[in-house]
Amino acid sequence: MRTPLTRTCFACIALLLLTPRAFADQPLKLHVPSPDWRAQIIYFLMIDRFDDGDPANNRQGQHEFAPADSRKYSGGDLAGIKRKLDYIQGLGASAIWITPPVKHQWWDGRTQYGGYHGYWAQDFDQVDPHFGSLLDYQRLSDALHRRGMYLVQDIVLNHTGNFSSYGDRFDAADPTVGFELNRQSEPPGPPAPPLDRNDVRNPAHRKAALYHWTPSVRDFKVREQELTYQLADLDDLNTRNPVVRQHLRRAYGSWIKRVGVDAFRIDTVFYVEPESLVDFLQSKDQKAPGILQVARATGRANFLNFGEGFGIDPPFADAQSLKIKSYLESDKGVPVLPSMLNFPLYGSVIDVYTRAMPTQVLAHRIASMRALYPNLGLMPSFIDNHDVDRFLSTGNQTSLKQALLTIMTLPGIPVIYYGTEQGFKVQRQAMFGAGFGAGDKDHFDTAAPLYRFIQRLSKLRLGERTLTHGTPKVLASNQAGAGVLAYAMSEGDAQSLVLINSATDPVLLDNLATGWPAGSVLEPVFSIDGTPPAATVQAAGRLTLVLPGSAGWVLRAAKSANAPAPAAALVLTLDPLANSKVQGDFDVQGHARGATEIELVLDGELNRAQPIKVPADGLWRARIDTRRLFDPAVEHRLVAFSRAHTAVSPAITFQIKRDPIARARASDAAGDDHGPSGRYVYPTDPGWGKNRQLDIRSASVSQLGDALKLSIQSAGLTQNWNPANGFDRVLWTVFFSLPARDDGIRELPLQNAKMPAGLRWQFRLRAGGWSNAWFSAEGASATNEGTLAAPGAKISVDQANNTVSFLLPPGALGPDADLDGLRIYITAWDFDARYRPLGRTPGPHQFGGGEPTDPLVMDDLSLILKPSRPKRP
Repeated sequence: MRTPLTRTCFACIALLLLTPRAFADQPLKLHVPSPDWRAQIIYFLMIDRFDDGDPANNRQGQHEFAPADSRKYSGGDLAGIKRKLDYIQGLGASAIWITPPVKHQWWDGRTQYGGYHGYWAQDFDQVDPHFGSLLDYQRLSDALHRRGMYLVQDIVLNHTGNFSSYGDRFDAADPTVGFELNRQSEPPGPPAPPLDRNDVRNPAHRKAALYHWTPSVRDFKVREQELTYQLADLDDLNTRNPVVRQHLRRAYGSWIKRVGVDAFRIDTVFYVEPESLVDFLQSKDQKAPGILQVARATGRANFLNFGEGFGIDPPFADAQSLKIKSYLESDKGVPVLPSMLNFPLYGSVIDVYTRAMPTQVLAHRIASMRALYPNLGLMPSFIDNHDVDRFLSTGNQTSLKQALLTIMTLPGIPVIYYGTEQGFKVQRQAMFGAGFGAGDKDHFDTAAPLYRFIQRLSKLRLGERTLTHGTPKVLASNQAGAGVLAYAMSEGDAQSLVLINSATDPVLLDNLATGWPAGSVLEPVFSIDGTPPAATVQAAGRLTLVLPGSAGWVLRAAKSANAPAPAAALVLTLDPLANSKVQGDFDVQGHARGATEIELVLDGELNRAQPIKVPADGLWRARIDTRRLFDPAVEHRLVAFSRAHTAVSPAITFQIKRDPIARARASDAAGDDHGPSGRYVYPTDPGWGKNRQLDIRSASVSQLGDALKLSIQSAGLTQNWNPANGFDRVLWTVFFSLPARDDGIRELPLQNAKMPAGLRWQFRLRAGGWSNAWFSAEGASATNEGTLAAPGAKISVDQANNTVSFLLPPGALGPDADLDGLRIYITAWDFDARYRPLGRTPGPHQFGGGEPTDPLVMDDLSLILKPSRPKRP
């Protein structure tokens, strides 16, 4: 019988026999100067899910390899990445970011989940055997550097794997109480020295104090818990301890020296003290110097370190942005990290392009990040990754292209998550055919439409210095909803103009102050679809044009001489309002002498423009319908427009006063959150059952104009996992059944259930802590969620009253939907990239008391809107 050592020796002999002489004589190219990171595009991949270059390393003898199981290894490795570098570079990427390659915990029996992702370190110094050898890693580095590409390694400073736990029992005065080593870990613990001193019951280990022996974070708003408690039950390193600090510097410095890593992405930095990060980068310890000193010794003067702080702000808020800023520099201006992942930008991109929120949400974010972040050009930006839903799970390919155009034309380092270029919808699906979710098909198609699109975007970004080194300035956005977003990217005297229409219908961009002289001819540099027409800047540097639905354009001033500014063919006026705050419909007037017909355009919506016949004296009057206006905080914009003369009036602005009208309310019995059979139980993880997040207590609906607000109250509302939407451990799936319609379906997609008798749904909301998706019933079935639609719901949370509210804007239920008699069916369950499983016995993250095929509904409630139409204001 061959031992693992014997097999390794035979493999080494074979390698020596088969290695070409030329390769043996050529030293590996591991160390190269740092690039200008602002001019790079990063491709982020999960090693295990990318490509399997060496099937011999897949099985390590612990039943951890099972490609059909999303929790286990699929077989991707470092050799697989190396052989696909043509594919990655062909996309336009100049660097790859890989998940941690270090030796780690392979399977955690407590949580019934695997460490294929690499973030559960057991030995920070070694390559995990699933991924290959140190030589494999060096060869990958060499291959990248010979192509002029760079290597970014994901690292963890905050924790190891889950080798110990507390559960519900913890006494801060005596941390031995309730402490247990994890006997269900494969490989068994402890971590490699010096971190093997992990048993608080051993006096020597306790004295060494290499860990914070604490339970999982219970309240993320308590800073001391954030810094010293366990994140998701992972053993929390005491990063204030000099031994821990020295070990981390030595281990991660060795990857730079041995492999030639060019940058680090630092995981979970919100859970590490900023001063520990400063020590990690800048320590003067000669035995284990700081990372920047190690990098400089290898010729890397600009070794990039960017942190991951999972902080997403709601629209127009900046609390998480400020927290990210605190990890870039202290409140005294002392530098901490040079860069952080731009999570706030990600959140605003998702809001605008998948939920049809106002483009002013992105305008605010662009201005905010410019003001807050000292090195904005080094902030990696992204539209999806391994910790959030795939963009295409809540958005469509049209909105995906606009999101990609946005991050490719704003400051920061664009990051493309593997599989986005192939249209992936599953968060951690494998690229290679034998891996998880790949369907026995490789997904390295260089002719795929999204691959080709990203190629074009990469060429655009790298060909326009204003986009890699410029400063953004927002020129126009829409407060009321989807529509125009216009911003300029300027560097010195050069300027690029980015114009995006997030609406599916054409919109009017009026009176845009371009900053270019009148008569300047703007030539198209890029368009998502087709070729935009050249535009000429009008008097006073203004630009007015029509943007097609879902457009995305990049323009710049032509190098040729500017044309004369065109003379105005028609002068339009719009008289100011006596009061900018209006109650209901109101009258406006203006002049359009020389025109027979004009249009009134509200918030840029050309498809809803109001045609006006102009009398002979040119004085026109009209009444503005405000049924679709509902938010008193929004400043609406109105202009008079003549398509025939391409003329537009100056804009007037106003706000609406609107009181909500109650339409429905229903209560639900307390304690009935046990499923249809009455036998369901919550998962065993302690954050669930005692809080009863899935126990519906009441629901209500109010109407504001043509908008609806649905509020759901539950027995408890938690934020244990720091959710982006303000609540966690519950997913609300809400079905809308319109009266007098016989279309739609009865099946509840993916929930093994049907609508109440006699009902069919036409629209469906699925919203949890990190997801918020709106679907129509087109294409829906028991196994298909339907068709993603827009606009989606705006979420707000009332923590004190355990209430989550969803605001559905006008048009969400279809144009001019009849709301009288609308039936709403609400279900409670939970979601983690899929509806959580149900089994006979509960698990840490699995519901119990049923069969996998039973309905995934813990509690439910129905409402019907009163059949009395509210009076027009």
